[in-house]
Amino acid sequence: MKTLVTLLILQLSLVSSLFLSQPLSPEYFEGKWAVTVKDTPQGTAVIPMRFETVDGKTKGFFMEDQSGTEKEMSSVMISKDVLTAYFNITGYDVYVSLKKVDDESASGSLMDMFTAEAKRVK
Repeated sequence: MKTLVTLLILQLSLVSSLFLSQPLSPEYFEGKWAVTVKDTPQGTAVIPMRFETVDGKTKGFFMEDQSGTEKEMSSVMISKDVLTAYFNITGYDVYVSLKKVDDESASGSLMDMFTAEAKRVK
């Protein structure tokens, strides 16, 4: 009997965790973000980014320098609860992965090497 109860509790916790970790909606990332990448060889860098979803496809844009000119990212994917964006900056092909922390911030990494923290820009 104890084994049956234990199995039921285990199944319920597994099923509830599946429902709690629902895929992240693309709309969460829509808008402007200030993405801070820490401890790169050039120091800490802030990359302004913007994401938009049109007809179910998410696109990303970033500013490489202070000119204010946006460049389009090569591709943006949202898989489960992580946004991954690929782009070329200062001659390097890179990607950034971001995961929701709360309504105003996300965290992740650049190239799985450098810590990235994103704050929504209002």
